[in-house]
Amino acid sequence: MNIISSQLFIGGRFRLASEIEPVIEAATGERLGDGASATEAEIAEAVAAARDALPQWRSSTPAERAEVLVRLAAALRSRADSTNELVSRENGMPIVLSAAVNGIVPPALFKYYAKLITETAEEEIRPSYLGHTIVRREAVGVVAAITPWNYPQGLAVMKLAPALAAGCTVVLKAPPETALDAMVFAEAAVEAGLPAGVLNVVPGGAAAGGFLVEHPGIDKVAFTGSTATGRRIAEICGGLMRPVTLELGGKSAAIILDDADLDVTMQGLRETAFTNNGQTCSLTSRILAPRSRYDEVVEALVALTNSLVVGDPLDTRTEIGPLVTSRQRDRVLDYINGGTANGARLVAGGSIPTGQSRGWFVSPTVFADVDNSDRLAREEIFGPVVTVTAYDNDESAVDIANDTEYGLAGTVWSTDVDRATDIARNVVTGSIGINCYQNDMRAPFGGVKASGMGRELGPEGLDAYRTLKSIYRLGSA
Repeated sequence: MNIISSQLFIGGRFRLASEIEPVIEAATGERLGDGASATEAEIAEAVAAARDALPQWRSSTPAERAEVLVRLAAALRSRADSTNELVSRENGMPIVLSAAVNGIVPPALFKYYAKLITETAEEEIRPSYLGHTIVRREAVGVVAAITPWNYPQGLAVMKLAPALAAGCTVVLKAPPETALDAMVFAEAAVEAGLPAGVLNVVPGGAAAGGFLVEHPGIDKVAFTGSTATGRRIAEICGGLMRPVTLELGGKSAAIILDDADLDVTMQGLRETAFTNNGQTCSLTSRILAPRSRYDEVVEALVALTNSLVVGDPLDTRTEIGPLVTSRQRDRVLDYINGGTANGARLVAGGSIPTGQSRGWFVSPTVFADVDNSDRLAREEIFGPVVTVTAYDNDESAVDIANDTEYGLAGTVWSTDVDRATDIARNVVTGSIGINCYQNDMRAPFGGVKASGMGRELGPEGLDAYRTLKSIYRLGSA
C-alpha cells in the first residue's frame, strides 16, 4: 500500500503543501507516502484561520461544543482500524498497542471532555467585602499544539480535546515522521461539522514548530517532546509572557522492594519498561533492585527480555517492533555500545535482532551493574534498553530514584501496598504506579524538574486552556 498525502488542512479546507517530506515505513525502510512539510507562509495562514474562527467558537455554548466533540469522537472511531495500521507502519508501534492508544483513546478523550465541559460552570459568584465578584473562566485563545511521533494520535488528542472543549481554536503542528495519520483529525473534523478554522493541521519539522511558537497570533503553546526542545520553547514563551504546557522526557525508576512477587513484577515490567519499543517518555527504564535479591532480579529480567516477541508491528503477536527511523536506531545502538565500553554488564540483547535485515530494529536490551551516575542511567535513550542498579534499603532506593534531572513517572513493586505507597509519596515525580503504571484520563498527568511543567488530562487538563477573569460588582448578587 502506497499512501500519498502531502496535504495541509487550513481554514476547513484540504490543500496540497508546497513542500513535501517522504514518510518511511519503520519495519521496511521503504517509502510509505508523502507527508506535507509546512512552510512559514502556510503556518501563518493556519494561525490566521484559527484567529478568524476564534470569536464564534469561543462564544458558543458548552453544550454546542460538546455536541461537535461527540461527533468528532464518532468520526475518529469509525476510522480506527485504518488509523491503527497507518500509525504502526509509520512509527513501528505494535498493532495491539496501536489499537488502544490510536483507536480507543482519542474518541474516549473527546467524549470525556465533551461531558466535562457541560458539567463545569463558566462563572461562579463569590461574596466580597463591598459586594460580590464574578469569577469567569474563558478560553485562552489560539493554541499551538506541537506533538511527537511516538504516540501521534493519543498525545495530540490530549491537547485537542480539552482545548476545543474550552472554546480555543488550534493549530496542530504534527511531526514529519507521522504526517500521514495527522490528516485523520482533519477528516474527522470535516465529518463532525467542526467550524472552519477551529482546527488546522500543518505537519512539519523543527523549523516549522519554532516559527509557530514565536508567531504573534498564538496565545498558548502546548508541547510534548524532548527536554532540550522544551527548554527552548520555555525560553521563548517566557520572553513573550505566553502560557505554555510542556510534557517532556523522563528517566523513571522501577523500585522493586525486597518483598516483591517477581512473577507479578516481571509481567508488569513487560509493559512499563518496554512499551512501544521503548519509545515512551513514562517508561520505568531504571530498574532498582534490592541487593539481597539482586541476582534473582537480574535473572528474571533476562528471562523476561529474551521472551519478548520481536517482529512485524502489524502482527498481533509482536511485542517489540522497529524504532521509528534509522537515525533513532543508530542513536540507541550508540548508547548500547557506549554502555559496554564503560563497563556496564550486558546481560541481554545489545544488537540488531537476527533475521531483521530490513527496518530499524533493536533487540530488547538489559544492562546490569549500572551505577546511577552512568550515562545509561542519566540520559533518556528512547529505545528498548533498561538498566539494573542495586540498592541497600528503602531510603537508598528513594534517593537513587530521585537522583535524576527528570521527574515524570515511576513504579514501586511490592506485596505490601501501603509500604509501596509510602515510598511512592517520597519519589519526586509527577506520577507513579503501585504494581502497575496506567494513565488515567480523569487524573492529571505531567512532570516536574526537567520533565516539564503544567498538566494534561483530568479537569486540570481543561483548566490549562482557560484563563480566569474577576468581575467586581457592588451590592448583592
